[in-house]
Amino acid sequence: MHTQENRKPELLCPAGSMESLRAALHFGADAVYGGMKRFGLRAFAGNFDEEQLREAVALCHAAGKKFYLTMNVFPFDDQLEDFVETAQIAARIGVDAAIVSDLGAIVTLRERVPELPLHVSTQASTVNAAAVRHYQQLGCSRVILAREVSIERVKRMHAQLDGVELETFVHGASCVAYSGRCLLSAVLAGRSGNQGECAQPCRWQYAVMEQKRPGEYLPVSEDTNGTYIFSAKDLNLMPLLPQLVDAGVASLKIEGRMKTEYYVATVTAAYRRAIDLLAGSREAFDAALPELMAELACASHRESDTGFMLGAPEQPGGAEGFHQEREYIARAIGDSEAGETARFVLKNRFHAGETLELLSPEGVTAFTAEPFLREKTGETVDTLGVGGECIAMRTPCRVREGDILRGQVRNHRR
Repeated sequence: MHTQENRKPELLCPAGSMESLRAALHFGADAVYGGMKRFGLRAFAGNFDEEQLREAVALCHAAGKKFYLTMNVFPFDDQLEDFVETAQIAARIGVDAAIVSDLGAIVTLRERVPELPLHVSTQASTVNAAAVRHYQQLGCSRVILAREVSIERVKRMHAQLDGVELETFVHGASCVAYSGRCLLSAVLAGRSGNQGECAQPCRWQYAVMEQKRPGEYLPVSEDTNGTYIFSAKDLNLMPLLPQLVDAGVASLKIEGRMKTEYYVATVTAAYRRAIDLLAGSREAFDAALPELMAELACASHRESDTGFMLGAPEQPGGAEGFHQEREYIARAIGDSEAGETARFVLKNRFHAGETLELLSPEGVTAFTAEPFLREKTGETVDTLGVGGECIAMRTPCRVREGDILRGQVRNHRR
């Protein structure tokens, strides 16, 4: 039997851009997943062209980490040849697996690109051990389970299987449709979610019209913000990590290829610490859980629940919009020791005298910001609101390239 004392699951993080990929690696991801310009279900993420994918895979492998390529669209016959050519390019570059949804795509890739490992996407809606065994027989090494599978069912499935890995989402936005099989966007916006172009109409506000009162729209109200009657709450399974590990989950996946590098850094750092603590002892994990949950709240998020993991999820949420407890201030662009001047690229305004926090792979350090150098002009200033400029500021703690400065929320809801 697998227990949290004798195994660590893989921490799999989103890489919608090169910046997010670097943040994921810096803050402790074991593997990242990202798409190329075509055939992934996040067409509006930054994604990678062939040259960028080569760089991304090289970065991962140099760090001893893995890169999984999302190819989880449902391709039509006239798209299949391009689909195969893309997979062949990915295999030559050295991606560690392709994430695929469509049965025809799986069979075709096994025949045409046999050297490319395959993971079955959550879009395939896999909810039972028989389906996992079927994909295993087709040559797939991992199945990403549908979000509708509870922990107890995951555990029973794992007990029936051998030689195939199970992966599950643990954090991020959830689709209101069955494992993402939604046609709302295609119908209402002409953008198919199953082709990677979802416009998220489940997040829109809606009203009803009574048959005998045409043109008179009645809002479906929950509060002063209106309502999002189809919108699922975000997923947050941090409190359930011990049960997930015990159930035999091989990989814990964070959603967010459309999210910022700050989001990726914050969430990755929290789950990295949680997994490492849990590998030491359940007591250490339990003691740190309140702090870990507070860390997750520092990144932009909707109200969250545990999805289907403990039974039926809570009823639709999201009317309150996004919240976060800290704002992304700057990213370190060099190394420095405690008491030395550190260099950062600015993202958002801050003021000397404010409390800032340095987020690093080792944890969070709070300090008071000092007046800093604006490198472009050579002047020392108390504040600056020009994103992308380089600044230099003395810090009382060690700083490493890729660390994140965060501070007071000015541009988002708390």
